[in-house]
Order: sequence, then structure tokens, then C-alpha cells
Amino acid sequence: LVLSNDTALNSLLSKLLQDYLERTNSSAPPQVQSGGNNLEIVYVLMMIGLFGIFTLAATLTNLRSRRLEDPREPYNMYIDSDVWLKKDMAYFQAKLVENYKLCSVFENPLAVEQPNTKIPEVKSS
Repeated sequence: LVLSNDTALNSLLSKLLQDYLERTNSSAPPQVQSGGNNLEIVYVLMMIGLFGIFTLAATLTNLRSRRLEDPREPYNMYIDSDVWLKKDMAYFQAKLVENYKLCSVFENPLAVEQPNTKIPEVKSS
């Protein structure tokens, strides 16, 4: 008699659940367990497995979608062209020249250094 994987898994899980319930419902004082609890290990392995499956699915989906893109597609060729870079540089240079022309300097003749004039000293009394 060969049991299917589903039946074996169900019997294993039901046995683990029964053992856990017997340990928690016992009226005896709790004892320090010298080993690990299999349920925690199963839970951690399930979480790691689910995370791995999710990560693998996202990676494969991303790779598949990139592979389906055609590099000769007009949109991709439009993005890869240098036309926009040249236009941006020309616009930047025009704005720089315009801002340079708008700059003005106000000079305060009283604030200019005058080496011949001495600052009067206040004598302390």
C-alpha cells in the first residue's frame, strides 16, 4: 500500500498538531525542552520558501519582459538617440548666457578700500 504525498503530508501535519496540543494542554508543569520545536522550523522554512518563490517569480518576469523588448523598436531607438542630450545642452548654454547678461554689479564708492585714508583711533582714558 503506497500513500500519496498529500496523505503523508496530512498525517505528518496532524501528528505534529496533536503533539503540540498535548504539550500545551497538559496539566503538568512546563519543562525545559532540550531540542527544538519542529513547528517553528517548519514555519521558518515555509516563510523562506515563499519568499524565495516570490523573488524568483519577480526576477523571471522581469527577465522575460526585457527579452521581449526589441532594441530596434522605434520607441527604444528614440530614447537611445542623442538628440535630446544635444537639445538640453543648447538650452542650458542659452540660459547661462541669458543669466549672464541679466547680471549687474552695484558698486559702493564708500566701501572701496582707500589706502591713503586712516581710520581714526579712539583713545581710552
